[in-house]
This record gives sequence, structure tokens and C-alpha cells, in this order.
Amino acid sequence: MNRSFWRSGHTPTLFASFLYFDLSFMVWYLLGPLQVPIAEALGLDTQQRAFMVAVPILCGAVLRLFLGMLADRIGAKRAGVLAQVAVIASLLGAWQLGVHSLGQVVALGMLLGIAGASFAVALPLASRWYPPEHQGTAMGIAGAGNSGTVLAALFAPVLAAMFGYRDVFGLACIPLALTLLVFVLAAKDAPVPVARKHWADYGRVLVGNRDSWRFMFFYAITFGGFAGFASALPGYFHDQFGFDAKHAGWATAACVLAGSVMRPLGGVIADRVGGTRSLLGVYLLVAVLVALAGFGVGGAWITLALFVLTLLCLGAGNGAVFQLVPQRFGQEIGVMTGLIGMAGGIGGFALAAGLGVLKQHTGSYAPGMWLFALFALGGWALLAGVKREWRSQWAAAGAARV
Repeated sequence: MNRSFWRSGHTPTLFASFLYFDLSFMVWYLLGPLQVPIAEALGLDTQQRAFMVAVPILCGAVLRLFLGMLADRIGAKRAGVLAQVAVIASLLGAWQLGVHSLGQVVALGMLLGIAGASFAVALPLASRWYPPEHQGTAMGIAGAGNSGTVLAALFAPVLAAMFGYRDVFGLACIPLALTLLVFVLAAKDAPVPVARKHWADYGRVLVGNRDSWRFMFFYAITFGGFAGFASALPGYFHDQFGFDAKHAGWATAACVLAGSVMRPLGGVIADRVGGTRSLLGVYLLVAVLVALAGFGVGGAWITLALFVLTLLCLGAGNGAVFQLVPQRFGQEIGVMTGLIGMAGGIGGFALAAGLGVLKQHTGSYAPGMWLFALFALGGWALLAGVKREWRSQWAAAGAARV
């Protein structure tokens, strides 16, 4: 990262976007590290527990389209403020009223999906300040806000043990309110024209455009893998190795920290070596690592190391995907950011819920892991088939490294 990058954009907005995204991800993911005490209190089985933690991922995915359209109409900053206020209100309600059944905790998860939709605010707000050659880095830095999952994994189980999981909802509002203040004071919409998106715009980039579907599939693997494993691993470590909620959260925190740190680095690497080359390596490594974890190679610490490396690779893949997106969809970046983000969330929902369903019916997490490894291999095969076409077309258009 050189001096020209910092001169080319608006650093306060980049920082505010990262912080907003970070704390939004923290509460979006909150049910993941709290799943063990909540499931014990409500008497949930493995499948119900997995569905509980997967719901916020799915709702965040769908709401990204709506929040993205709202951001185009009233500005990304105003849309972000409204979303943050809604999330704080939802948490305050859960704190005051409590959650006493699966239906109620699922309803809370649906509202926390608003925090997951912050993707549609933070990334466009930051990236619109930067030229194409630095967008991979800028979107990687803003996107590193998924490190908020680390905060939730580290602190939520500890606070739940001290005060009860219900009070964690209230305590989470404190950093959210502080972040909202910073966002209001520091963030600024870029002085560039923003075309308003309509539902027809989403249809236009999907119908007859195979690249849009390819990118959605690629991100469903990388971000879907990150979000799905981040939500599922606390329960996995609890079931598989007998970790209590606190130690399962800490083990998960190590994994998601690796993925979060690698997201901006993944954007930098992709800027230098090309996004396709970076992604090809990511998919192969992820397939091997997850398959080994499914085979149960080694004990708890070997498995933990495998998942740390897996999420490290997935974080790099997230940065690489969004190094490529502005090059292919420069005129439709807002529409594609929403669609690709939605696909990533759907992938995360499918992984988190699917692991629970297969564990419930087979007695093992291995089939779900092997299935995800096959999807990663499918991503590698698809990208390998189009990389030459992309490189020749995009190089002729004067794009950055592909």
C-alpha cells in the first residue's frame, strides 16, 4: 500500500465505513457465539440451533438489495444511519423483552439481518472515492469490517457467562451507538453521480449475462464459506470436542480473525498478481483444507489449525473477488455489489444451516464439509475455464491486473 493510495481517496470515509461495517458484522453474527447458551435455555436441537444462526445471514443477504436501493435514493451515509438506528432498536427490544422460544429468536435474527445489509452501504461508500487501480485495496479495507465477528466470538460468550445472554443484547448497543456517532461525523458521500437502481436493473445484469452469475457463485463460496463457518464453528467445536461456550467462541475467534485480516491483504495481493490467479489458489487450498477437517485428521488443535487456514484463504478470496468486480462491472458496480453480496449471504445461510441438518440426520459434520469442498472445486473449475477469456477482454479495455 503506497502513498498514492492514501492521496487518491477520502481516508475519514474509508475509516468510518470500516468501523460501521465492523460493528454491524459484530451484531449480525451475535447469535453464532451465543448459540450454545441460547440452545440450552430454549431446548433446541442441532438442526434448530443451526437454523437460528443461519437466519441472520439469509436476511442480511436479501436486505442488501433493499438497502442498496435506499442508499442510491437518499445517499449511502443516510441509509447507513437509518439501518444502524433500526439495529440498535431491535437489540434494545430483545434486551428488555427477552427471547423465550425458537420463533422469537428467529424473529430477532431476521432483524439483525439489517446489520448484515451494511455491506450495501459500507463498500460503495468507500469505493466510490477511489480510482480502479486502488479499488481492490479500498474495498478490502472497508470489507475487513467482517472482523467484527472476532469481537462477537471473543466477548459475547464471556459476557453471557457473567450476565446472561439476554444482557449481551443490551451491552452490544453501547459500541453501536459510539460507532453511529463516528459515522455521522466522519463519513461523506463521494461527489460522483450515482444512478438510482430499480428492480429492472438487477434483472438486466442477470438475464443473458453469465459473468454476473459466475461472480455470484464465486462469492457464495468465499464469503458464504467465511460467514457460514463463522456462525457454525462455535456449535461444531462444542459438539465435536466438548468445548464450553467460552472456549468454542475463542477457537472460532482465531479462525475469523485470520479471515478478517486477510480480506484487505487479499485485495492488495489481487491488485498485484491478478484476481483470477489469486482466486484459483484460494479454491484449491480451501477444498483440501475443508476435506481434511471432514476426515478428522488429528485432534481438536489440528482441526482448529485447519479452519484457521481455511478462513485465511476465504478472507483472501473475498478481497480477490471484489478486486475483479469493478473491472468487469464498472458501470453497474452498485447493482452487482448488491447481487454478489446477496449471493454471499445465501451461501453462508446454506452452509450454516446445511451443516446442522446433515449433522442432525447423519450424526456427523463430515458430509457437510465434504460437500462444501466439492463446491470449492467447482469454483476452481469454473474460474479456470473463463480466466483466459477475461484476461484478453479486460486487458484490451485497459483494466487493472486480472
